[in-house]
Amino acid sequence: MYRYLLFYKPYNVLSQFTDKDGSKIEESSSVPLQGRSTLKDYIPVSSVYPVGRLDRDSEGLLLLTNNGRLQHRLADPRFGHSRTYWVQVEQVPDEVALNQLRSGVVIQNYRTRPAWVQRLPEDPPLPPREPPIRFRKTVPTSWLEISLTEGRNRQVRRMTAALGFPTLRLVRIKIGHLSLEGLQPGQWRDLTKAELEPLHRL
Repeated sequence: MYRYLLFYKPYNVLSQFTDKDGSKIEESSSVPLQGRSTLKDYIPVSSVYPVGRLDRDSEGLLLLTNNGRLQHRLADPRFGHSRTYWVQVEQVPDEVALNQLRSGVVIQNYRTRPAWVQRLPEDPPLPPREPPIRFRKTVPTSWLEISLTEGRNRQVRRMTAALGFPTLRLVRIKIGHLSLEGLQPGQWRDLTKAELEPLHRL
């Protein structure tokens, strides 16, 4: 029987059930990777796997299933399934910068697909991150909502950094019609019948 789960991945948790690289050194910090949390610390369900992934330093919605065909359909960028993020960045991007994000940004010799981007008028209703983000008191921050139809490695972070707006916090709030609403960090649940119906049509 197929299982379909939604999980609110906290910060500093790997999007996998085992930490195969736990004895290595993380390039960005020169700190051993031992003791990192994995999905196994939160989800007591066997034989389900995440559709796509979130980086360890990102938070938010993960869909897990044991339906391999569905995993392929949702993860393959050819099918253009949207993913929506709330992104806290340094500085306040103007309309010129937002339009650059919308039309596509060149990162690693690749131009990203057009994206839906808006600046949020106020901070989104998110629980505090543990540990809190590091920010400079003299540098303002702002929140963006960004929807992509592709998911290259660290794409959102590279897009904002390319325009001079480093990402401080990144939270995925939607995968297609599926939403983070009703979940707190570390919580998971099965999909409802209404949520499953659009997936069965893929």
